[in-house]
Amino acid sequence: MRRVSVDIGGTFTDCFVVWDGQYIEAKALTTHHNLALGFNEALGKACKVLKVELEDILSGVDSVRYATTLGTNALIEHKGPKIGMLVTAGFEATVPLSRARGYGEGLDNLGQQDMPNAQRPDPLVMPHMIRGVRERVDFQGKLVMPLDEEDVRSQIRSLVDKGAEIIVVALVNAVVNPLHEQRIEEILLEEYPSHLLGAIPVILSHQVAGRKGEYVRATSAIVDGYLHSTMYHALSALEQNLRAHRYDKPMLVIHNSGGMAQLNSTDALQTIHSGPVSGIGASEHLAMQIGLGNVVATDMGGTSYDIGIVVDGGVKHYDFNPVIDRWLVSVPMVHLVTLGAGGGSVATYDRMYNTVKCGPESAGSDPGPACYDRGGMKPTVTDADLLLGYLDAKNYAGGSIPLNPRRAKAAIEDTLCDDLDCDVIEAALLIREKVDDNMANGLFTELRARGYDPKDFTMLAYGGNGPLHCCGIAQNLSIDKILAPPLSSVFSAVGAGNMHQLHIHEQSLYMVLYDSNTRHLFDDYDRFNSIVAELKELGTQDLLRQGMTREEICHNLELDMRYGNQLVQTTAVIPKHDVNGPADVLALISQFSNDYGKRFGEGSQAPEAGIRINTIRVAAFVRHETVQFEDIKPVPPEKRKTPPTPASTRKCHFVGHKEAFDTPVWDRAAIEPGVQIPGPAIVASEVTTFLVNPGWNFVAARQGASWFLRA
Repeated sequence: MRRVSVDIGGTFTDCFVVWDGQYIEAKALTTHHNLALGFNEALGKACKVLKVELEDILSGVDSVRYATTLGTNALIEHKGPKIGMLVTAGFEATVPLSRARGYGEGLDNLGQQDMPNAQRPDPLVMPHMIRGVRERVDFQGKLVMPLDEEDVRSQIRSLVDKGAEIIVVALVNAVVNPLHEQRIEEILLEEYPSHLLGAIPVILSHQVAGRKGEYVRATSAIVDGYLHSTMYHALSALEQNLRAHRYDKPMLVIHNSGGMAQLNSTDALQTIHSGPVSGIGASEHLAMQIGLGNVVATDMGGTSYDIGIVVDGGVKHYDFNPVIDRWLVSVPMVHLVTLGAGGGSVATYDRMYNTVKCGPESAGSDPGPACYDRGGMKPTVTDADLLLGYLDAKNYAGGSIPLNPRRAKAAIEDTLCDDLDCDVIEAALLIREKVDDNMANGLFTELRARGYDPKDFTMLAYGGNGPLHCCGIAQNLSIDKILAPPLSSVFSAVGAGNMHQLHIHEQSLYMVLYDSNTRHLFDDYDRFNSIVAELKELGTQDLLRQGMTREEICHNLELDMRYGNQLVQTTAVIPKHDVNGPADVLALISQFSNDYGKRFGEGSQAPEAGIRINTIRVAAFVRHETVQFEDIKPVPPEKRKTPPTPASTRKCHFVGHKEAFDTPVWDRAAIEPGVQIPGPAIVASEVTTFLVNPGWNFVAARQGASWFLRA
């Protein structure tokens, strides 16, 4: 297997290369003005290890896969085109009103508890750029009012005259009958043909989101349209860079659904959070392969801390209406929680509580933390880690980024020490304690909200800063086992290399399986089967366009079901994909009942209220060869080895301890599997630092994996 996978983050670009059984990891600073430069630098480092030219690698690999946070950053920074929007006449206020929830969506718990002071996010489409067109389709897809085409032409011209750079179309009930949206696209192309310089993109809401829910479908289309140009130009530049270096295959882009597709089959909305989702995918793969059981995946990079849950060796959680930035959208996305806590998180003085506040603002890669010596003036978590003795100023990131302790000290002193009335080490310890507490609180909230006990989980700590902070986070949660997985510093890139090509198609509908009033069991089998067949064919055609064969394509069927008019839906995975009689209908009901009982407690089922399907969802996918992990479970205590002589010793300060420790430092490459190192200790590698707090043991495993076990 020969493969290149890349995770382009806010601070670092991570590269993972598989080359004839060799696994190579490399990192470079993200070059936001031209992502290809950071990619070439990271891949160039891997080329030096392999002693192969960059062009030879790119011409010899089977695929290049990208996961990126570019769309997330563009949305946060409000860098997008001026949008014009067409809606059904009379519904122009739907998006501005945002279901009267626009103030609260996307805020943390504290912000949602203080709604009077909450601020509505700046709109992605201005109210005066939303125009109604005369048409109407009812909830069953029946025509109520035909489309007034002259009105459509007039509204399009008006929006273009006002500077619209992209047109979003979101008509009422378009998911059950999209003919009017499709006709509007045809009219727009008649008015502004694609061969003219005046041509503008058009986004149809039913193509972006296939479920009912007028507002969330509209916001999904708006976000997709807002990111369309940014993602198109950035990813096209990456693809052109590959072509310039003799890569002649289609570029693959990771989706937040947990799969991937070629660039020409990717919507901008699908790339949001694709980097962290890749890490969760790698966690699922590792947990299933070596039998880890319950796993909480934690990815601490330079900008953020991402949390995902994988239960019972491979069950992922999905969000079907996730909030992206401040916008509720309708797209199936692997569930994750993102906190503004990373190595580049800026530390400030919190006047209300007379302490330190960390994040969510990040120094990013340019200028970066003060110690990077690139012009950054604000203190960050990385500056604190350096002054506390955890980082080697001369060998950070394999020596590619020399650190300046004087800059770090000056930034912390100037910003915090006077207000806190403390010295620089005490301030650095406060930064360290605060950021670890923030991440521990986020983990605890996420696990407890879903009914899990943190003690029942193994923490996977990866990302550039994951192994550096994991002990401090885990000891706040009574977690006893931490695994820094193989290739932990580029683990999300590893996950990108393990993804399968996948497309998800879904359809909202009103389908009653059991009517409690008439005691009638569903019998319109042809309707159910035709919808499933149509969704399967849509996914199949997506994959056929990308060069797959029908024999390679597999399908999964999921149904969103509920009892009566309950607001809560439960997703049931259905093994049999067609319904041909009462026995099959009862099997659907039984599967739903079992899943509902597992989620809400046995006995909570309420079939007397009726049972209905709200969404039918089909995932079409093709499996690819994946990276294989060895058995990396910790060596039994009686078989553990004593460590070799440390390479050096340096003084380190730890939270909860007044005095500094003379802390031994080892080179990770010199530590054999089975070696146990008691904390406090530092195990350094070119791409990350493993910090072993007092009261913890470091146990080396195979394939570069590392365990942190409570002493």
